[in-house]
Amino acid sequence: MNIEANLRAQWPALRNRLQDKRLLQGQGASLSLRIPGSYAMWFGRATDALPQRVPLRAAPPQAEVHASAYVQRTDVGAVAVGGGAFGQCLGDFGGAMPQVFDEQARHLGPMGSPRRVQGSAGAVWGGRGNVALVDGLPVCLGMTAMRLALNAELFEKCAKAYVLAVAGGGRVRALPWIVRMVANRRLAKDEQRAAARFLQGLLPEESKGY
Repeated sequence: MNIEANLRAQWPALRNRLQDKRLLQGQGASLSLRIPGSYAMWFGRATDALPQRVPLRAAPPQAEVHASAYVQRTDVGAVAVGGGAFGQCLGDFGGAMPQVFDEQARHLGPMGSPRRVQGSAGAVWGGRGNVALVDGLPVCLGMTAMRLALNAELFEKCAKAYVLAVAGGGRVRALPWIVRMVANRRLAKDEQRAAARFLQGLLPEESKGY
């Protein structure tokens, strides 16, 4: 089985994993996987049985955020639109979460400010972080299908801790800048390696450890 066919076969399993953990919720929830060596993706809504092959330059409106992420971020191999309950609650608390946890800084990076899609996705994904609220829904990125699943789970866990703390009047402090810098640099190196692999028409290697 070639890479393209293998990714199509992975899509339902990834969708099921996210849905089972309630991490692909909300109207417009959708999932996609970049097809290496092509300018296309496997895209489907959360309710679809199987994905459709969609060209990045001619994506339908419901897939614009996905296409924008792949065009602007050459390291990204998987995108999920629609997260869990606490991730969606971030919209009521400023829409962005500071880097509070080590693992969050290492794998999610800085969270972008809330964005809206108007007609064309445009510059929806301008930063290097792997999560942001777009049109009120969490959008999570990953270099691979497995990394996307782990990132979505990590984001919801961090969002839960953050939302409950802020809602309860607690004071939340970001990690020291040196910790964030080291963690974000390691993430950036992973992203550079992933982009190089996609350029070769290959899937990125899975990141290991911290």
